[in-house]
Amino acid sequence: MSLSRILRPLAASVAVLSTAWTVVSAVEPSETLTASVSKDIPAVPNMAIYPAEIKLGSGRDFQTFVAVVTRDDGITSDASDRVEWSVADPAVVKLDGFKLLPVADGKTELVGMYAGAEIRVPVEVSGATARPPISFEKDVMPVLTRSGCNTGSCHGAARGKDGFNLSLFGFDPVGDFHRITREIGVRRINLAVPEESLFLKKAVGSVPHTGGKLFDPQSDYYATVLEWLQNGAKIDPDNAKPPTVDSVSLYPPQAVIEGDGKTQRFVAVATYSDGTTRDVTRLAAFTSNNAGTADINDQGVVTAGRRGEAFVMARFDTHTVGSQVLALPENLEYTPPKIEGDYIDQMVGRKLQKLRIVPSPICSDEEFIRRVTIDIVGMLPTEDEYNQFVNDPAPEKRSELIDRLLERKEFSEIWAMKFAQLLMIKSTNQVSYKSAFLYANWLTDKFAKNVPVDQMVRELLTSTGGTFTSPATNFYEIERDTLKTSENVAQVFMGIRTQCTQCHNHPFDRWTMDDYYGFASFFSQVGRKNAEDYREKIVYNRFSGEVNHLVTKKPVPPKFLGGEIPDTKGKDRRAVVAEWLTSPDNPYFARSIANRVWAHFLGIGVVEPVDDIRVSNPASNPELFDELGKRLVDYKFDFRQLVRDICNSDAYQRSTMTNETNAHDNLNFAHAVVRRVPAENLLDCICQVTQTPDKFRGLPLGARAVQIADGTTSNYFLTAFGRSPRTTVCDCEATTDPSLSQALHLINGNSVHDKITRSKIIEKWINEEKLSPEAAIDRIYVTCLSRAATADEKTELLASITDEADQVVVLQDIFWAVLNSREFVFNH
Repeated sequence: MSLSRILRPLAASVAVLSTAWTVVSAVEPSETLTASVSKDIPAVPNMAIYPAEIKLGSGRDFQTFVAVVTRDDGITSDASDRVEWSVADPAVVKLDGFKLLPVADGKTELVGMYAGAEIRVPVEVSGATARPPISFEKDVMPVLTRSGCNTGSCHGAARGKDGFNLSLFGFDPVGDFHRITREIGVRRINLAVPEESLFLKKAVGSVPHTGGKLFDPQSDYYATVLEWLQNGAKIDPDNAKPPTVDSVSLYPPQAVIEGDGKTQRFVAVATYSDGTTRDVTRLAAFTSNNAGTADINDQGVVTAGRRGEAFVMARFDTHTVGSQVLALPENLEYTPPKIEGDYIDQMVGRKLQKLRIVPSPICSDEEFIRRVTIDIVGMLPTEDEYNQFVNDPAPEKRSELIDRLLERKEFSEIWAMKFAQLLMIKSTNQVSYKSAFLYANWLTDKFAKNVPVDQMVRELLTSTGGTFTSPATNFYEIERDTLKTSENVAQVFMGIRTQCTQCHNHPFDRWTMDDYYGFASFFSQVGRKNAEDYREKIVYNRFSGEVNHLVTKKPVPPKFLGGEIPDTKGKDRRAVVAEWLTSPDNPYFARSIANRVWAHFLGIGVVEPVDDIRVSNPASNPELFDELGKRLVDYKFDFRQLVRDICNSDAYQRSTMTNETNAHDNLNFAHAVVRRVPAENLLDCICQVTQTPDKFRGLPLGARAVQIADGTTSNYFLTAFGRSPRTTVCDCEATTDPSLSQALHLINGNSVHDKITRSKIIEKWINEEKLSPEAAIDRIYVTCLSRAATADEKTELLASITDEADQVVVLQDIFWAVLNSREFVFNH
């Protein structure tokens, strides 16, 4: 019999798995797209001027400003050139375009008049006649960073460039000063004739320079460096260091730009430790995470592009800040749908309205029961479960199903497996199989008993004793390096990647080398010794041992990430950091865990990747990101409650079918994302529907792949389908990316065909249960796809089963074809 004849009726909905793995979504026109939003400027416009207050602290100081008008429909526009500007007292400050310059000490106001609206911004001037000397750290170093001299592609590379080395993004100003002024015999500076300094001439391109021309001789950058050279090229003395940067703000905080090519100017302001402020727009490095939607130039001007969302960022000193920019087509017709549901749907709905996106409809009961069962317990609904659910007329049947699934032990096993991947639980040369097995069982037991996540993490980080008697101590045996341990803690439990700050300040986040070594110091006193059993180690607190800074070579006291230096004298430092880490007040822990839970069910995190939370990788919905973390705290870190919220939301229950407004958006949860079933769950589902279990090391026959304790235990199927090798704590190690080997293995391997024939499941249905071919086809579809075969599918498949044909063989082929389909392999 021709195999193509069997596969033909499946082509539309369960086409044979191919290397393309494409999922086509239908585009359905929506009636909600017919009305037009109002574009009228209100009688008295909603206008804001940024910054909201201006302080000028010296004769060198200045401050640029920007005016933004917001329409009733939320569209913003840069109105700076349409506003009538003035100052209340010209004797205090003067206007130069969109810039304020000091004249004399005092207070006044910047006044903006536009279409009947008047806004007054307070202005304070002090030290108007003073011109402080140019500071190397405060003034010259920012010029080097702004010009790109100390980036990784230039002199900030590990080995420098063309014989000249600078610290990456200026993390070592003292070393940079030495290299600029003292390093070579023919010095880079010429104090006799400062204009002839090689340091300047290369920057302006008057002599050959690999990096090209960086700025003009008429620029502020040139004037700053030249004045520093003219004043003797001095370093800031230790007893007169300039104030440090406490924070940076980028204005406006959000822009919604209508029309391709429209622009919005941004202003960056730094606040220093002495309370002074500074306009750093000309010194900040600007970037965009989506230049096609919102490109930003060196002057901080954003140009809108294609429809979408972007995050524009300004980096100054060690601070990176950003603003959200939405770009929408001009004359877009849109009627916002009514927002209903709990907090999740309220926040998702408001974001979709900002983007003018219409969400997809709610999925069918058949789609829901399959989706939620796979996501919560990693299994497929049985035929009885399917029939009971789809025939249940109760309006609350979906929430009741969620509650039932959350009580099953498989829910705990899935999350124990996910955390086992993050904690790299596997046997190695230094971790015995017994240790790995006990460690994994400890983890599973915690989830099975519904131990709150914060309590579990505290027990893990403060664990002491033998790796057999106290299995959580294997956390410190799997990774023995102090620096790597601190990196793993930050990444797994806070979603923060600190790795690059071991050698330099983070180029795209707030973290510095001081932060890195301060956090690592919490784990520097972990001790290890042999136990009676050679396979076991004992982990304990040594109360001694420090971490030295890479640059200063001096011990760094323990310091919380983004927090203070705690009192650890006479204490187990791990207990101190564990209490801080799991505290409800910690801004990182709860949000990071909640984001991982969200990503499991929605296919993408509110911050994605889930373990790379940083300023330059912002949340797609900041309000939702914060609220999910807050809810987890409110639920006493019982994330079953959070799962219940997520699965009951419309955001989770939406169809994968898209419309013209959301077809190209995968970040804002306007439609469900088609996801390939993870390796362990997919193998368990195949074993479930074929009734043929696999055997894994250390587990009885019939145990599921999700229950595997040791990460080194695997088989070809699990490896091919992306099971995590557990070599790092990165969430990306467990992959669902498609590959040719996966398709070939399903078609030709023993994971599908052999299981069908070995279990004799079709024979049982036909010979023992006396199912008709039609009923057998229905059962195949229901058990594998949680839906009945369509009339067309059933007609063509039944036509394949003639009187002369071996019904069992044909039905086995149909079963095999369904298991090889995209519809089976994907959760949708």
